[in-house]
Amino acid sequence: MKFKSLLLLSLLTFSNLFSQEIKSPSEFLGYEIGARFTRHHKVVDYFLYVSNKLSNVKLEKYGETNEQRPLYLATISSEENSSNLEKIRKSNLSQAGILDENQENKTAIVWLSYNVHGNEASSTEAAMLTLYELVTSKKTWLKNTVVIIDPCVNPDGRDRYVNWYNQVKSTPFNIAQDAKEHHEPWPGGRPNHYLFDLNRDWVWATQVETQQRISVYNKWMPHVHVDFHEQGINSPYYFAPAAEPFHEIISDWQRNFQTQIGKNHAKYFDKEGWLYFTKESFDLLYPSYGDTYPTFMGAIGMTYEQAGHSRAGLGIKTDEGEVLTLKDRASHHLTTGLSTVEIAAKNAEKLNSEFKKFFDNRNFEYKSYVLKNDNQDKTNRLKRLLDIHEIKYEYATNGTVKGYNYNTQKEEKATINDGDLVIHTNQPKGKMVKVLFEPKAKLVDSLTYDITAWSIPYAHGFDAIASKNKVSSTTNTTIKNNINTIDKNAYAYISKWNSIEDAAFLSALLQQNIIPRFAGKPFSLEGKNYDRGSLIILRNDNRTADFDKKLIKIANNHQRKVQAVATGFVDAGLDFGSYTVKPINKQKVALLSGKGTSSLNFGEVWHFFETELKYPITNLNSDYFGGINLSKYDVLIIPEGYYGSFLSKNNLEKLSSFISSGGTLITMGNAVNAFADKKGFAVKSKEVKKDTNKFNLTPYADLERKGVKNRITGAIFKSKVDVTHPLAFGYKSDYFSLKLSSNSYKYLIDGFNVAYFDKDAKNVSGYAGSQAVKNIPESLLFGEQQKGRGSIVYLVDNILLRSFWNNGKLFLANAVFLLNSDSLK
Repeated sequence: MKFKSLLLLSLLTFSNLFSQEIKSPSEFLGYEIGARFTRHHKVVDYFLYVSNKLSNVKLEKYGETNEQRPLYLATISSEENSSNLEKIRKSNLSQAGILDENQENKTAIVWLSYNVHGNEASSTEAAMLTLYELVTSKKTWLKNTVVIIDPCVNPDGRDRYVNWYNQVKSTPFNIAQDAKEHHEPWPGGRPNHYLFDLNRDWVWATQVETQQRISVYNKWMPHVHVDFHEQGINSPYYFAPAAEPFHEIISDWQRNFQTQIGKNHAKYFDKEGWLYFTKESFDLLYPSYGDTYPTFMGAIGMTYEQAGHSRAGLGIKTDEGEVLTLKDRASHHLTTGLSTVEIAAKNAEKLNSEFKKFFDNRNFEYKSYVLKNDNQDKTNRLKRLLDIHEIKYEYATNGTVKGYNYNTQKEEKATINDGDLVIHTNQPKGKMVKVLFEPKAKLVDSLTYDITAWSIPYAHGFDAIASKNKVSSTTNTTIKNNINTIDKNAYAYISKWNSIEDAAFLSALLQQNIIPRFAGKPFSLEGKNYDRGSLIILRNDNRTADFDKKLIKIANNHQRKVQAVATGFVDAGLDFGSYTVKPINKQKVALLSGKGTSSLNFGEVWHFFETELKYPITNLNSDYFGGINLSKYDVLIIPEGYYGSFLSKNNLEKLSSFISSGGTLITMGNAVNAFADKKGFAVKSKEVKKDTNKFNLTPYADLERKGVKNRITGAIFKSKVDVTHPLAFGYKSDYFSLKLSSNSYKYLIDGFNVAYFDKDAKNVSGYAGSQAVKNIPESLLFGEQQKGRGSIVYLVDNILLRSFWNNGKLFLANAVFLLNSDSLK
């Protein structure tokens, strides 16, 4: 009897552990959600609290940000499912063909991502509410559903915004739009630490947050993914279905189920009288969003947009006189989040069967993409990207292939060699392969939200063929590691120059006070040919006891082949003592930031120097630029931005003096426009070709669509390159550039037109308006103007856009290190 009593007591105690009351977010935090913004560590504390209380809530730390904030995922389901999560996960991957196990899955997997833009801060508040409701009032939905919650994708950006807001807000909060708390300063909380937009980074995976998230995303491959956002304060709520254009690989089921989800949301919004809209603005074309990436990986990927953004704070009066509060915003996101889980739970079996169908990739026009491996660094860089997304690749064998030639835009035969990279479309992630590698994305509507061209062969600088037949390939290849040894008799060591990895090697040499030179002309020596830009490290320039040891260690660490040579007397070309073999100085580089500059482009340059070149850079601010002594720097980079007020007479004179004294001024993107047509600067604007129609008889309803003819929405154009100029060392005679606008400039008269568009230039991929495209032929792309002892570099297109246009990056390294290098400083 005593045993039975103890057993009953134990069972009751065990039962109570699972039924004990969970504190709501408000009870745990000590304030109502919406009364203040919750710091990231407090959000984490709440998720930890719930996961420690409930065995059906699993919390996983999947990474850290640049500022060492933790990144967490919570997995929520029924008790039964939670004890079988690994089985559910593997069976889901097996039906996608990712695992070989032949298992059936009937559990819906829903992934909810919050706060990818740090200052769109209501969604993280909603994430806590959503977790609470799922484990209390909505537990029945979890019987056949696994819900994964990422409460804050971008905690660095969120805390940047929240910390600022808490410092400046009024008590009580001020709803006037003019109040300081509604005007966030530069750079804002939207981006991450390096000021990247994480919602444009899903497929390019340049940021640590993305890389870590994609790793765990690939382990689950959810059926539904929602990315929670905010928009302007006057906008109604946006939810699916999305707007056209849809990428052509999106299935009818994916389209139709978006509509089902939208109708479910509408039911709740209608009941409350909340305004909303669908099928406008937010399309599904560009592959690197939080809705398109999951969609192209088989999910129902969606963006939800709540009014608010950084302007809203805790409360703001809209133009219509309504007061929009943080509490309202969080409530709306809570509603759509729960509605998404509900409709997924009701359709779990269908979600799984359609998910399985999505991975049938046998019927694409192009069966294989072949990328010539004439630059192992580029090949390795691409392989690292494919590995992140678990996209399979193989290697060609010697032979020929017929297909679409990316360089000529024609169907041609081409020779392929052992080691060329081959990516087949008939693999589990074949649809993403098609999206990333196809020469041109099919565009059914020119009104798009983002760029319309991104093809990897162009972005990474490969000669490539798209073949309609499967190309013979093997999984085996031989990759040599470069292991160098010391040669005390070497007159010099030589290393190639045609990749960012070479530039990173140069960076390491300079920081170890090793002095390299570069060849201004091609040469041959001891049976080997060397191209322009080749690094020549002379013993005579580096008279230290440990020179060889330091150099070889750096070269091996960077996997660079350095060729020891016994003489500087070349077989062909010019000897190492020629004036064309110029020293490379340890440049002191500055980068302008602050008001007027594009925070995104500033971040791209900053990230490039710190994470790729690993070379020191000094970030200056436009607010105190007038007091800076520029003679302390060799290079000044001005990123994209709007510099009307910055380029005062005094600042222009200051910049001119810096250049004439031997400095290099690098202008990027639309920063070029700030110097166009100004005295002392050679760049001149081209006259924009306008519509000759004298009268505007376009109906009002058609004005937006008519306006796109004057726009270029991220299209690829082919340019000519003067490979004899140091700015272009390491490049071929053609370069494909991603243009983001129709801004164009005349060929330089007083300067060098290093890369330019000829009279036949046209977009080879992506949308360019019929009027805008007329401005591109016979225009400058990249140029140098010499002024005194220094020079100005004009980079008309943004070569670092989102850090994914890898083939443009060497131009910036060349501009920093290879110009104005006539003597050692």
